[in-house]
Amino acid sequence: MNDYSRMIEDMSSIGVNLSSHQIEQFDKYFNLLVEWNKVMNLTGITEFDEVCKLHFVDSLMAAHYYDFNKEASLIDVGTGAGFPGIPLRIVFPDLQVTLLDSLNKRVKFLDTVIDELGLNNEGSRIITVHGRAEDYANSKSGSLREQFDIGVARAVANMSTLSEYILPYVRVGGDFIAYKSNKAAEEMKDAGNAIKKLGGKLVMQKDTILPSSDIGRSIIFIKKEKSCPKIYPRKAGLPSKQPL
Repeated sequence: MNDYSRMIEDMSSIGVNLSSHQIEQFDKYFNLLVEWNKVMNLTGITEFDEVCKLHFVDSLMAAHYYDFNKEASLIDVGTGAGFPGIPLRIVFPDLQVTLLDSLNKRVKFLDTVIDELGLNNEGSRIITVHGRAEDYANSKSGSLREQFDIGVARAVANMSTLSEYILPYVRVGGDFIAYKSNKAAEEMKDAGNAIKKLGGKLVMQKDTILPSSDIGRSIIFIKKEKSCPKIYPRKAGLPSKQPL
């Protein structure tokens, strides 16, 4: 097994204490990520220390400010190689997690990770869904519209577009958590109108640094105060081409 001492320290510094079983799961995850990345584009980050810092620890940064240690449903939209949804599920096994991605090859990778890590248990489930962000939250045909306590996304799009992707999935009273780089301030200025239109309200923005690094991050927390108007999300492609 790889040496996870640095990651364990980094996680501890943000209030996340890993069990030996969870460390084994992260190790299997790392090995699968590197193995599958040889034949398909999952990530440009494959060095062990960088994966630990920029994928695993980064995915848990929101846990320093938000209590995930509860029975709640969470959707990770545009999850890619499973970040932040799978690390969150490893650390908080009571979460009911749905991983949504538009590329079927990535979904097959995610299914393999879920199986190899033994992430499903009797009390809660983690599932994958293949589709575009706009597909399953549509008011006419979206079976997942306003079904989740928590919606998360990491480095998917600008905040205006991202809000239109995520907020339609979140139930009234639930939370949207966006993982952004340290350049989020300008995005938030532009996104205020979109967030309001979609029924959300900014609760807080935490500008922070990844542990033992100089890498800036912004974690943005938005409360879903009222239902999204039925016209949102707009048809596939429009949220990114014409942000609200």
